[in-house]
Amino acid sequence: MINKTSFIINILVVGLFLAGNLCFAEETEKNFEGNKCLSLRNQDVNDILVKFNVRESNILRITESPIKGLCEIVFDNKGRIGVVYIGTDKKYLISGPIWETATMFNKTQELLRIIKDNKRVDTTKISLNNAIILGNDTAAKKVIIFTDPDCPFSGQLHKTIKNIAIKRKDIAFYIKFFPLSIHKDAYWKAKSIVCNKSLQMLEDNFYKKAISKTECKTEEIDNTIRLAQSIGVSVTPTLILHDGRVVEGALPEVDLINLIDRSK
Repeated sequence: MINKTSFIINILVVGLFLAGNLCFAEETEKNFEGNKCLSLRNQDVNDILVKFNVRESNILRITESPIKGLCEIVFDNKGRIGVVYIGTDKKYLISGPIWETATMFNKTQELLRIIKDNKRVDTTKISLNNAIILGNDTAAKKVIIFTDPDCPFSGQLHKTIKNIAIKRKDIAFYIKFFPLSIHKDAYWKAKSIVCNKSLQMLEDNFYKKAISKTECKTEEIDNTIRLAQSIGVSVTPTLILHDGRVVEGALPEVDLINLIDRSK
């Protein structure tokens, strides 16, 4: 018997997709022409996904995959992008990447990279009122970071952004807390830091120094968790650049600066 929970994790690839991308629509139209995947309806695909407990999905694209007779399905499930492959007879569903054997090129990963590179989050909908600021709050370029106090990669990124903030007065980082359930102490640590509005507490924590547990009335952490889920953020660290582009992981300093400077 298939473990449906594991299946969902395997087919859902984190990313952001905002409807109405014209380049994507043009590509879809071109690929639809003359292939049998046109006979697949959104409802057909949703009915199949529901069998695997993937509900409330918005089908973004149905087109022929690089393998003839196999349809490529791109869907949005509560902010997460998924890619699966379904036969035109609707008897079989395949999850996982398609590799081009001649070049050993991962076609599925490239598709997701293109989608992610072209999508944006509306940063005006992200409240920065209770964010912890690293850098000059009047900086022209604002980068939002979803972090977890107990995520080692978040700690690694924090050292990088601290160096950037020292060198670049035109860049500021707004830190919002997205404690992951796998880290049992992350929630209370995040809440304590927010209650004290203390960048120093966060840095002490990342440097493995004990921080005190503080209680206060705040919904900031819970609101941030809901916000992250609504826009498809599920890993830490996740950065949202000032143009709405989403970047995951602890990037090297040079790479991150280049991305920020290229953002418009």
